[in-house]
Amino acid sequence: MIVILLRLLLIVLIVFLLYTGIKFLFNPKRKLELAHEQKQYYFLDEKDNVRKNFLLTYKGALFEGEKYLGTTTNSFEVVSIFIWSKSTNELQGLTFEDFEHIQEQVKLRYPHSKVDWKSPIKELILKKSQN
Repeated sequence: MIVILLRLLLIVLIVFLLYTGIKFLFNPKRKLELAHEQKQYYFLDEKDNVRKNFLLTYKGALFEGEKYLGTTTNSFEVVSIFIWSKSTNELQGLTFEDFEHIQEQVKLRYPHSKVDWKSPIKELILKKSQN
């Protein structure tokens, strides 16, 4: 009887470890961290949850975006997005074209939105647009 219980406990433990391992491998936060370390592009967002900010990484810089709901001509959509860098040190080497690319990617997901940047990115974009 004890041998059967031990075998059952071992099977349950193996199933639990497999479940935990698979859950870890497919965790979107882990994918974001991996892309950040490898300096790749990754966009993490819950599109259905307007109250939750999105995270994106691009060329080793981590950005956060805050979404605001508003009205369009015939529906409620995300109409305003503010994006800022989690660490200004990571912005070194990024160009105006990089920020344009990020803005295009956000506009693909939220076509009715107006994208605004927070400081210091905002100043770079203002300088570039005045030239």
